[in-house]
Amino acid sequence: MAVSARPRRSVLYMPGSNARALEKGRSLPADGLILDIEDAVAPDSKVTAREQIVAALDEGGYGPREIQVRVNGLNTPWGYDDVVAVAKSRADAILLPKVESPETIRQVAAIMQAEGAHEDMRIWCMMETPLAMLNARDIAGAHPLMGGFVMGTSDLAKDLNCAHTRDRLPMITSLGLCMLAARAFDLAILDGVHLDLSDEDGFAHACQQGREMGFDGKTLIHPKAIAAANRAFAPAESEIAWARKIIAAHEEATAQGQGVVVVDGKLIENLHVVTARRLVALADSIAVMSAQD
Repeated sequence: MAVSARPRRSVLYMPGSNARALEKGRSLPADGLILDIEDAVAPDSKVTAREQIVAALDEGGYGPREIQVRVNGLNTPWGYDDVVAVAKSRADAILLPKVESPETIRQVAAIMQAEGAHEDMRIWCMMETPLAMLNARDIAGAHPLMGGFVMGTSDLAKDLNCAHTRDRLPMITSLGLCMLAARAFDLAILDGVHLDLSDEDGFAHACQQGREMGFDGKTLIHPKAIAAANRAFAPAESEIAWARKIIAAHEEATAQGQGVVVVDGKLIENLHVVTARRLVALADSIAVMSAQD
């Protein structure tokens, strides 16, 4: 499955046990929401959270936002029932926590198919343990229903016993391994959360680093970060203009039988045009999503 141009600049975690948060999610300018039944929900509230999420999705009103539901692991008392319930819902994806092997994806895919999940529903995986990093390739290619990775950098840092530095050098190998695996199998990939809500400069730096590395967007823990993430992961007007310029120039050169063209002193080949078309498609999708919201 090829990665679509669907915007995923900002994807906000929201606890399924908080009915007001589920309602607020319908009006937030985030590209996506992760409705959570796992870490953000206490054990005695998990069944309620599951029921509230399914009811909210049945009610609808989330517009063009991509909705993932993070379920509990299959090895927990709630995991199987979570997957069954979400498979029957209108969610876009089931997000699995602490995935470490392809077998987990295959088990969930079998449940989804048995429960009649809609054909566009995908499986996403939280990548948050050392073993997940080492098995990223096998996880990415585990099943045709795979849709993407979400980096769980907080749990990963805990397991690595490493520091959360500004440049994230202690976990750069892990981020890179997951990026390679995701792109090798045409999956989307979202960067991990930034925990210090008061550190706006640090958040901006993390977003810039994430975009430079190739992440599609940033997962968030508070609505106040949505606008900054949307700006950071959206193509700038200058980038869009340049992309359209080289696409037009390359098309003209191709019509004249030329494989390359020089634009403003820069050699433009087909590989540059592929990147430019992807960027323009993303910009167009963002414009359409903004108009629908």
